[in-house]
Parts: sequence; structure tokens; C-alpha cells
Amino acid sequence: MALAPTLLNKGRRRTPGRHRRPRGVQMHTSLVAATVLPTPGPSAPPVAVRVVGPLAPEAASEMCVWLSKYPVRPRRSVRRYEKLKRLTDLTVVVVLAPLWLPLMVLVAAGIAFSSPGAPVLFTQKRTGRDLRRFVIYKFRTMVPNAEELKAQLAHLNLRTWPDFKVDPDPRVTGFGRFLRCTSLDELPQLFNVLKGDMSLVGPRPTSLAPEAYEQWQLARFGGPVGLTGVWQVAGRAHPSFVQRVQLDLAYLDRACWRLDLEILVRTVPELLLRKGT
Repeated sequence: MALAPTLLNKGRRRTPGRHRRPRGVQMHTSLVAATVLPTPGPSAPPVAVRVVGPLAPEAASEMCVWLSKYPVRPRRSVRRYEKLKRLTDLTVVVVLAPLWLPLMVLVAAGIAFSSPGAPVLFTQKRTGRDLRRFVIYKFRTMVPNAEELKAQLAHLNLRTWPDFKVDPDPRVTGFGRFLRCTSLDELPQLFNVLKGDMSLVGPRPTSLAPEAYEQWQLARFGGPVGLTGVWQVAGRAHPSFVQRVQLDLAYLDRACWRLDLEILVRTVPELLLRKGT
């Protein structure tokens, strides 16, 4: 169920970025995802409240049971949380390097063997925090001319724009299918985490340019983007585009170290059971 956003203070100009909340206002978004847009200037009254709309029942039934136990995050704790978040990212990636580095070598060898002469890595411009564009790294799972073939497969798309899914997708290689099934194609993004482009947990960076989003959807870029997030553990590939944005906004309202840890823990069985591929 997709509901159009309700915007208060329509005449006030809004700038994309980190969403803010009026002083003294506590927003509970277990069933309603809501965000406050920043107002221009320190003297402007902080009343630019945007109501995104109820979370879809199929997402809320599984997600809200555990997400709603986390309170809306007070703004004074943001800086402390983000320092701890960055420290956690670096610690986890560095400590686990003896595991994922050899695994990356094996995966790269498998791609080179199954597709001789083709690039091992796939790079693409993605939109990250504060609408900043960066280059993301993934293991290549498709034939080299996959983007050129996409237009020819548009009539087979099983989803609505901006999502694109063809099943089976003839562009995916045999080894690439295995990588996607196990999410091993995402391993190179650990280098994005080391660089600071991404975090372990956060809304996923998207290939769409900022201009492709509606104004209310830009608030999902108000925090660090990540390898995994709320909608990956609340159905992974199943929520619609609008539902994913709503889940991302609900996460940003509550983001804290304990929530990030729970999302990481919940991601493990999702990967092992190969859900939502």
C-alpha cells in the first residue's frame, strides 16, 4: 500500500540532508514512519514535519515487533553514536580480514576461470550519505555487456520502476548466480567500509541519481549507507521501493549501536538460509 506523503509547511524551502526533529517532540514510528525536515536558518520555527505514511502490513508484521522496542534517538547522542559506529566498522573489518581476504582471492579466481578475459570487479557510481556520489565495488556476476542488454529485457521486468528484476536473468553467469545466492558478490564493499564510503549497517546505497527521488525520499540519505540494513532482515528482496524507503527512515530515527548489532546478528541467518535472492 503506497500512500502519498503529507507535507506540512509546503511553502518553506527544504534542503536534503540529515533530518531533524523539533525540540520536545517525540515521534514513535513503529507503525508510522515520520521524519522532520531541516528548516533554513537558526531562527526558523522547527515545524516542518513530514509524515511518510503507515508501513506496509507485510513489512510491519515482521519488522515492527523488534524495531519498535528501540526509542527515537535524541539528537544529542548522534555524534557519540557515529564515532562508535565508525570504530566498530573498522574493528570488525580489520579483525576479520584474515577470513574475508583469502575468500576474496578464491572468488576472484572463480570469476577469472569462469569468464576468461572479463573484469573480475564491477564498479558503479552510487548515491551515499548527504547525496554524495561514490564508486562502489562488487564482484562481477553478469556478462560484461549486461547494461547494454538491460534495455532489451525491459519488457520482462517483474517489478515497477525503479526496481528491475528478470527471473531468470540471462545476463547472470553460472558462477555469478552462486555469488548472488550467497551474497559473496558484496565482499569488495568491505573496502568501501574501510574508505569511509559506507558502514556495515545503514540504508543501501543506490545507483539512482538524487534527481530520481521524490523530495520526501531524500531523507534516507541522512545517515551513513551500509552493507546491510533493516529491510534486508525484514524480507530482504521482497519489500517494494517505497516500503524500503519507509523502513530506512524508521531505522534512521532509531539508529543506535545496539540496533546496528541486532541487524548484523539478524543478517547472518538471512545469508545462511539464502532468503530473498
